[in-house]
Amino acid sequence: MSKTAEKQALIDKIIEAIQDVKGEDIMIFDLSNIENSVAETFIICNGNSNTQVSALAGSVEKKVRNELHDRPWHVEGTENAMWVLVDYVSVVVHIFQKQTREYYDIEELWGDAKITKIENAI
Repeated sequence: MSKTAEKQALIDKIIEAIQDVKGEDIMIFDLSNIENSVAETFIICNGNSNTQVSALAGSVEKKVRNELHDRPWHVEGTENAMWVLVDYVSVVVHIFQKQTREYYDIEELWGDAKITKIENAI
């Protein structure tokens, strides 16, 4: 499998895992054309409570581990679950509580990125 196909499989699994736990406002930021970017792709979503944010992060880790046999390089923010970061190096997942996401306004920060909004699963 090519690097591009591997990355796309990872992105698809992460989106599925987020949708499994009803993550909201899912966006994919393609940062591959942005100089000095920390990753090629950001996936951002939010949950409505620290319980849901923790469940979203757990769902992402479990689905990716079970189906792609990949583990995150780094995870942080699980203590208070206001903003959990799950880092797969080329793809970084940011899972926020809604008010934390609004406060940090990541969309504005990475406004140069190509952004794909994922419609909520029915």
